[in-house]
Amino acid sequence: MKKLDQQYSGNVFILSSENYEQAKAVIYGMPMDYTVSFRPGSRFGPPRIREVSIGLEEYSPYLDRSLEDEDVCYFDAGDLLLPFGNAARSLEIIGEYVKGLLEDDKMPVGLGGEHLVSWPVISEVYKKYPDLAIIHFDAHADLRDSYEGEPLSHSTPLKKAAQLLGGNNIYQFGIRSGSREEWQYARENINFFPFEVLEPLKQVLPSLAGRPVYLTIDIDVLDPSAAPGTGTAEAGGITSKELLGAIHAIARSEVNIVGCDVVEVAPAYDPTEQTQIVAAKLIREMLLGFIK
Repeated sequence: MKKLDQQYSGNVFILSSENYEQAKAVIYGMPMDYTVSFRPGSRFGPPRIREVSIGLEEYSPYLDRSLEDEDVCYFDAGDLLLPFGNAARSLEIIGEYVKGLLEDDKMPVGLGGEHLVSWPVISEVYKKYPDLAIIHFDAHADLRDSYEGEPLSHSTPLKKAAQLLGGNNIYQFGIRSGSREEWQYARENINFFPFEVLEPLKQVLPSLAGRPVYLTIDIDVLDPSAAPGTGTAEAGGITSKELLGAIHAIARSEVNIVGCDVVEVAPAYDPTEQTQIVAAKLIREMLLGFIK
């Protein structure tokens, strides 16, 4: 597997290995924000997350593991080169790339980009793991059939996933925004835990023991005071401490994480860079928690 496009940044995530073959996980960027409903800019998220990762310590005191440990090996492939404005072809490219990672038995660790980029990844992961479950942290339900008549929208990926996997295999946490129809659909079809994340997650994890799970995190699950750099900020979110606690709860559980992503980081709206710094720390904790 060759390096991907580095058009925005030559940087890689801190301590990434140069050896693809030995890597257990592969970080890759999905710089697409063509369907956002409010503020664009998340296509610049992946390179900025990489750049600020240099400020992290390699050691996680939460998990007592370090990125320097011999059994923690991951490869940063760079960003996919996506045709600007062409959402359909971009999703195909993402799916094709992730299919290759899965064929090579690598855990995909995606950096977004808008949330629609998670859809082709979930689709490919489901092909390999037909008993897949999804854990979804977000401010928004993303359960629309379309947005203003467009089915390829960052408002639709979880509805597409529910139609593919069945809503009973999707677990949503932290949701605090959406249409009346989305909320009704979620309450009737999804394992739906609005407003909160950590406590309901702890109750759910034992039921997912042994199952393959894909974790998708929209950074706007955090309150804007913790992560203002996102396209559709929504007041009333959780703290970064709670979100880290949720990742650690998953890492310490018997759940089999087979892929994950962090999406919707839009650096232009956060001159303090706190949003991308939080995202980088989330990626560090997921690498240390999920690479076995």
